[in-house]
Amino acid sequence: MSNSPAIRTDNVEHTYGERLALRDLSLAIEPQEIFAFLGPNGGGKTTLFRLLSTLIPVQRGAIEVFGHSVRTESAAVRRLIGVVFQAPSLDKKLTVGENIRCQGQLYGLSGRMLAERQAEMLDRFRLADRANDRVETLSGGLRRRVELAKGLLHKPRLLLLDEPSTGLDPLARADLWTYLEQVRNEDGVTVVLTSHLLEEADRADRLAILDRGRLVALGSPDELRATVGGDSITIQTAEAPRLAAAIRERFECPAEVVGDDVRLERADGYRWITQLVEAFPGQIDSVRLGKPSLEDVFIERTGRRFEEQVGGRQ
Repeated sequence: MSNSPAIRTDNVEHTYGERLALRDLSLAIEPQEIFAFLGPNGGGKTTLFRLLSTLIPVQRGAIEVFGHSVRTESAAVRRLIGVVFQAPSLDKKLTVGENIRCQGQLYGLSGRMLAERQAEMLDRFRLADRANDRVETLSGGLRRRVELAKGLLHKPRLLLLDEPSTGLDPLARADLWTYLEQVRNEDGVTVVLTSHLLEEADRADRLAILDRGRLVALGSPDELRATVGGDSITIQTAEAPRLAAAIRERFECPAEVVGDDVRLERADGYRWITQLVEAFPGQIDSVRLGKPSLEDVFIERTGRRFEEQVGGRQ
């Protein structure tokens, strides 16, 4: 099992009544990766997180964590994982130190070992001067640090985080990633997180894009962007369907309607802007040119904007 992937899923499916939340999901996550599951609400991220953290049973397919079956060896899996939930799991009336000690006791730590691990976590996450502060007095960023300290207290091999940046300001979000990279590089911990933030997933070593329960893309951010092709050109216009059809006819190139805009991908996109404006005078309100992004990957694989999907149900 030492050579096993940190996580392997084979043909995993999960339903809630008649709604299929995950569809035939198969992938492998290697040890010491920082891996992100990116997707809009309703994409299947939360269901997958619950399966990986053994909160709900596997219905169909198989999931293994370092070679241990989530279905039949859930107790062994729980010893290997640390979990940071999207919803805070801290007792606000307890101090930082008390929250960490309670977590340690749940994992069977006590005495000198617990004291040493607590001191190590407080130091690592710069919480030593806050050990006696009640959690209710802390900022969102500090509370997230305490959550990380709890999740890593028992030295897990795999750290699972559900939407870890929720409610954090940009500085606290940057600090969070500093800590995640630290535990990966210094402790060899595999970090797996869910996110609906494109810029957050862009920092992962690899990511899987989920949409409506399906795996639509898998690879490093650079690998996925490279699949898009040329520059992305987004055109704002009053009549997107008509303009898209006209561009396809005039230039014999793919032009898609995405939301209220027209989108196309061309090499040397800057050369096309002048041609488009000259070819369709008065029909183009504005043109935006950009290098391929993860949103472009999502659009190419699904035909919809990523941002239009965020905000629905998980």
